Amino acid sequence: MVRWRSDGEGWRDIGRLSSTPARMRWGSQKQLYLTGFGNEFASEDPRCPGALPEGQNNPQVCPYGLYAEQLSGSAFTCPRPANKRSWLYRILPSVCHKPFTSMDHGNLTDNWDEVEPDPNQLRWHPFIIPKASDKKVDFAMGLHTVCGAGDAKARNGIAIHIYTCNTSMIDRCFRNSDGDFLIVPQQGEILVTTEFGKMMVEPKEICVIQQGMHFSVDVYGETRGYILEVYGAHFELPDLGPIGANGLANPRDFLAPVAWYEDRTVSTGYTVINKYQGKLFSAQQEHSPFNVVAWHGNYTPYKYDLDNFMVINSVAFDHADPSIFTLLTAKSTRPGVAIADFVIFPPRWGVADRTFRPPYYHRNCMSEFMGLIKGHYEAKEEGFQPGGGSLHSIMTPHGPDAECFEKNSSAILKPERVAEGTMAFMFESSFSMAVTKWGLDTCQCLDKSYYKCWEQLKSHFNPNWRPCNM
Repeated sequence: MVRWRSDGEGWRDIGRLSSTPARMRWGSQKQLYLTGFGNEFASEDPRCPGALPEGQNNPQVCPYGLYAEQLSGSAFTCPRPANKRSWLYRILPSVCHKPFTSMDHGNLTDNWDEVEPDPNQLRWHPFIIPKASDKKVDFAMGLHTVCGAGDAKARNGIAIHIYTCNTSMIDRCFRNSDGDFLIVPQQGEILVTTEFGKMMVEPKEICVIQQGMHFSVDVYGETRGYILEVYGAHFELPDLGPIGANGLANPRDFLAPVAWYEDRTVSTGYTVINKYQGKLFSAQQEHSPFNVVAWHGNYTPYKYDLDNFMVINSVAFDHADPSIFTLLTAKSTRPGVAIADFVIFPPRWGVADRTFRPPYYHRNCMSEFMGLIKGHYEAKEEGFQPGGGSLHSIMTPHGPDAECFEKNSSAILKPERVAEGTMAFMFESSFSMAVTKWGLDTCQCLDKSYYKCWEQLKSHFNPNWRPCNM
């Protein structure tokens, strides 16, 4: 590995550690990161140079008297391209904790039979953030499940959560033993501390905390966002096919944290919260879990700036399918069918001729949950608000509202910027998702008049119409 240091303008080589080159980048908050998607990284806290063992993973005695611990994100026998693991060199191993006991899981659930199925188009007003003056709520306390399907025990499924919080996690961390969290901040930046290092994640950025990784979240006021959780698969970049070698989310734009540790004893006890088989459990230990001095491997947390997405779009006619906006996918065992896709709709040019340019009317064999980070969504400029959401379940019809249809049916077709100042996204899944009681009732954000946005659609059928050349 080559060790790199920023000089304020970029990055430069400050000496070789081994034979594999690496690169670092400063983030927008002057946080240092490793670059690349799924790379074989190696990182050590600069306070302990040489903390990474040379030439082996598990020496009899590790440098600095550290413990070697492997974190496996896949079966040992997976094919090499799918094999995910990292080696962590820590002050104390993660096994040093008291027994886990059950704790209140609040509005976090995997009970998909709480209420009767609802095939209607569903939309939510912005989810309510609790006021700190009323009650202090951290990230772990502020998790609310909206919908999902499948089974964490069977390692096949999905859940969609909202987080709303107003205070940082103090001497508490979270570990998801069920699956990966893809976190989409909508209001307020979050500082995510992990065993691998720190990541500052702002609205219009995302981060992925993969299964089994300890993390804690600091916030700086009233904070809200969305979470896509998948069981049994990890997110990967979609295949590009005829698009070629470049486009959509480029691997070089993904950022992984650099090693950072704290050697801290907590006399009052440090709480590790574990999401296991859909329930929450807590255990006490006497030290911070963020005691990893060095690590190497390809199983890491990571972040991505949505503004780096290279949009592919139609330049002739017709409206391309939304799959061209896929940023990350978690594949199922069926070729071409995803457990979940993360799709974004960034600003772009619309130039298609002879074409109704907004999203077309549609019934889909996939479930579509949409969220809005900022701005106004092009197909529904009213009603669909930042911090809210919508769910169009399998085969539930949906499409532009009446105002959007009428305006775009008669619009002069010239090149125009689409979705300027906006960022909408979609969690799409092959699972038929059930909505929770919290999503339908408790949150009190369900827009019960959503269906009315299509009531003004009128028939334009003219049986006397003939082509102009007849």
